Amino acid sequence: MRLIPLITAILVTAGLYLAVFERDALLAFALGNADAQQADSGEGTADTEASGAGEPAVAGRKIGVVVLQSKARTIDSAVILRGQTEAVRQVQVRAQTSATVISEPSRKGAFVKAGELLCQLDPGTRLANLAEKQARLSEAKSRVPETKARLEEAKARLQEAQINNNAAEKLAKGGYASETRLISTKATMRAAEAGIKSAESGLEATQSGIEAAAAAVAVAQREINWLTITAPFEGVLETDAAELGSLMQPGSLCATVIQLDPIKLVGYVPETEVDRIKVGAMAGAELASGKRVQGRVVFLSRSADPKTRTFEVDISVPNTDLSIRDGQTAAIAIASDGALAHRLPQSALTLNNEGQMGVRVVGPDNIVLFRPVVLVRDDIDGIWVSGLPEQADVIVMGQDFVTQGVEVTPTYRTAAE
Repeated sequence: MRLIPLITAILVTAGLYLAVFERDALLAFALGNADAQQADSGEGTADTEASGAGEPAVAGRKIGVVVLQSKARTIDSAVILRGQTEAVRQVQVRAQTSATVISEPSRKGAFVKAGELLCQLDPGTRLANLAEKQARLSEAKSRVPETKARLEEAKARLQEAQINNNAAEKLAKGGYASETRLISTKATMRAAEAGIKSAESGLEATQSGIEAAAAAVAVAQREINWLTITAPFEGVLETDAAELGSLMQPGSLCATVIQLDPIKLVGYVPETEVDRIKVGAMAGAELASGKRVQGRVVFLSRSADPKTRTFEVDISVPNTDLSIRDGQTAAIAIASDGALAHRLPQSALTLNNEGQMGVRVVGPDNIVLFRPVVLVRDDIDGIWVSGLPEQADVIVMGQDFVTQGVEVTPTYRTAAE
């Protein structure tokens, strides 16, 4: 009882295999049988009708297809990306010293100019400390004339000792001065030389004291400068400034400032399209809100993201009215060099036995050929493909019933029909 269902299942499986995987061979076999039947019919007619000996044999039946006579046209092959808007600059302005906020806070959304006050901190004893350091600097500078006078005095004593020593040497040679006097003058000269070195050291110490006092003044002045926290550039406050009375520590957030004019459109282009984009190229985008904007490419990354294998591209867009916000989704189109392409109905696309996408065309002697194509873009009227010659006879109806190498009967129509 189970033998009949098993045989039926085997026959169905064999039929599906022939229909899917051996379609070309099955069609060729069917066409070959049709030709053989037509040939047998012709021979029988020739044997029974002597009057038809001089007439041609009936031709084999061919599959009829509709063929579009397509001509390539130049189109703007824009690179289409998905991305988002991004502020040109965004900075979290933070405190660099410890103090209490003594200024009223600016609220988020407020427009600020470069150098405008964001947070004012309590100076405390810093002003007094600065005055003390300045006083020490003045005191160190006042010692300079005294040390210079000591150095000049030491030089004068050395000069006097040298004169006395020269005189003693001359008198000693003539026998008019004792050896003791000569030794005494040399000792005086050496003492004067030591006095010069001491005066020079004192002058260097004074100069070092001046530099140390000046450095202390600079540190105290910098501490005071840190008490006034200002906007680094023109922009909009993304957060409230620090509240009045808040204790700020080094690194505490005063406010966040973002610059939205101009604004950036940031997208990621795949490595297959990156060579089509040039810095300076025109670009347009449509935001999720429906607003359309235009700008230029200002940056194209030379390093791919290791995870997605895509390259970052930045587009600068004017935003004088600040209507474009940070983080909006955008569909981006970047202008690229024009390319030749054919506009075909989407139904014309098919696959060969290897799974390659393409179209079937009518070649010489009405023989079907398969041509692989590359999809450039699509619109409401069809698809644009490249990879075909400038003139191509593309099968748009019946392409799924023929294979490469089959002879067909084409019915031609132009792209305008």
